[in-house]
Amino acid sequence: MKLRKASALAASVLALTLTATACGSSDDDNGGSGSGSGGGGGDTITVGIKFDQPGLGLKTPDGSFAGFDVDVATYIAGELGYEPGAIEFVETPSAERENMLKRGDVDFIVATYSITDARKEQVDFAGPYFVAHQDLLIRADDEVNSVDDINDLTLCSVTGSTPAQNVKENVAPNAQLHEFATYSECLTGLENGTVDALTTDDVILAGYAAQDQHQGKFKLAGLAMTDELYGVGVKKGSDLRDEINTAIESMVESGAWDEALDKNVGPSGYTAEGAPEITETN
Repeated sequence: MKLRKASALAASVLALTLTATACGSSDDDNGGSGSGSGGGGGDTITVGIKFDQPGLGLKTPDGSFAGFDVDVATYIAGELGYEPGAIEFVETPSAERENMLKRGDVDFIVATYSITDARKEQVDFAGPYFVAHQDLLIRADDEVNSVDDINDLTLCSVTGSTPAQNVKENVAPNAQLHEFATYSECLTGLENGTVDALTTDDVILAGYAAQDQHQGKFKLAGLAMTDELYGVGVKKGSDLRDEINTAIESMVESGAWDEALDKNVGPSGYTAEGAPEITETN
């Protein structure tokens, strides 16, 4: 906080006041730019989301944000004591999520962030709050009948994402894989024929297929290749995790979770499983 110049007497009084306050405070800096323990302790809270995922995390032309992850993040922030106007949304590319949490650039991340053992070595998770399955988005007149067919395709995914790693290591080692910074770049390649399929989680693909400008152009192949448990990422050791878990449980029990999912992804015809059991606890 920046202070204006004050007289020596005023500065002394201020110093005494701050000392007394510090002695009675139990806040720490684990919470990042918002507050150490949630509950609305700061003026704002900074939340990482995706800016380019229709139905999940999308920055609209008017500068607002929409999607299921946005609604989950807003609900969590509300349970922590922050009104929607006090939330600062920050774009978190897949390859930068761990770094942004470590640096304290964001208080928490809700961005189709799959919980993996490798990531848990660097950051903590709350949740999960959603389960998705890896699939392919292909052109409407194409067919992919089995996982074996993927080896003959040119695929696209996002750098640093779990689906990209899974394709290379487990699903189709012979497939050509192009990795870009955003899903939007992959979608452009699919549209112009540079790639045969975009691979990532089914709910993400459904969001793209449901957009007005894409309806009739693309479809999901229907290959449920993995289970992806989406968690809320927090800085390692953050005391926000328990509060976020409580907020997720409240969202599910209140029916707000189902309402948000239906509003954002329902128009695509995609049917999701129910909310998963929370497993990431201190």
